[in-house]
Amino acid sequence: MIVYDLSCEKAHRFEGWFSSAEDFDTQVQADQVSCPVCGSVSISRQLSAPYVNTGSPEPDSAAKSTSETAVAGVDIASLHRKFVEYVLKSSEDVGKKFPEEARKIHYEEEPRRSIRGQASSDEIEALRDEGIDIFQVPGLPVPPDQVH
Repeated sequence: MIVYDLSCEKAHRFEGWFSSAEDFDTQVQADQVSCPVCGSVSISRQLSAPYVNTGSPEPDSAAKSTSETAVAGVDIASLHRKFVEYVLKSSEDVGKKFPEEARKIHYEEEPRRSIRGQASSDEIEALRDEGIDIFQVPGLPVPPDQVH
């Protein structure tokens, strides 16, 4: 495994684990690597120290509580496709009204339901600032009226 320090176009830094340098290149070119903060798929490698797995446990238990779950040995493209299919089947497309509808649901002006739609980076940041939990899903199909 290779551990890379990565960054998106908005300078959000995060870590990525890949089976090889070629695997990293392939996933980035296929927009399969996205920023966990803003969802951007414009990802670049950053300078980083080499990581060597010594097999010894981490002495700091706080570091363990901040780790994330990782997946290896699966067909990532197939997993992503299934996830996208699930999102499409189990959510209502509200289009460009996403920020407005998300607020209505959050403030209990509308019944609780799963929605999806379009929002700008600024709108997403504003929703998060309001404490509204949203998840950006890279790779969802673009609605026909928004294809250039």
